[in-house]
Amino acid sequence: MAKADIGLTPKQTEIIAKILSPLLADEFLLYLKARNAHWNIEGPDFHTVHVYFEQLYTELEGVVDGVAERLRKIGHYAPATMKDYLQLTHLSEKRASKNNSLSFMKDLLADHDAIIVYLRESIVKLGKEVEHAYGTSDYLTTLMEQHETTAWMLRSHLK
Repeated sequence: MAKADIGLTPKQTEIIAKILSPLLADEFLLYLKARNAHWNIEGPDFHTVHVYFEQLYTELEGVVDGVAERLRKIGHYAPATMKDYLQLTHLSEKRASKNNSLSFMKDLLADHDAIIVYLRESIVKLGKEVEHAYGTSDYLTTLMEQHETTAWMLRSHLK
């Protein structure tokens, strides 16, 4: 692969890739869990929540693509196998205990919260270890805000 000559050293892009690869795994697993919730939801609020989960996985599909493309922009390949994702993710593949909206939403909320914490820690790490990583830092901040909005929506439903 041709080196990305974008004002970052190979060491700097390696640090960024080591942040983005687990993030990609987390986002993909969360996408899959939102799909599972959409497919398997049951209960009196089925239709409303079925539609909401579709909105969630559709948003996450774009996030997955964005993280993978961010890796490519800095000159690295994106991990793209389930084996890679399961080795890299911070999340649990464990399913919700029941197929109702409260169980699925609690599970999805916990994952969004975990990703928010990881993103916040990663933004701080970038600031300390990678001078001039403005694009990635801005990208991660915007992504964190998106997860915060979704977490707020899920948390509000659970009140």
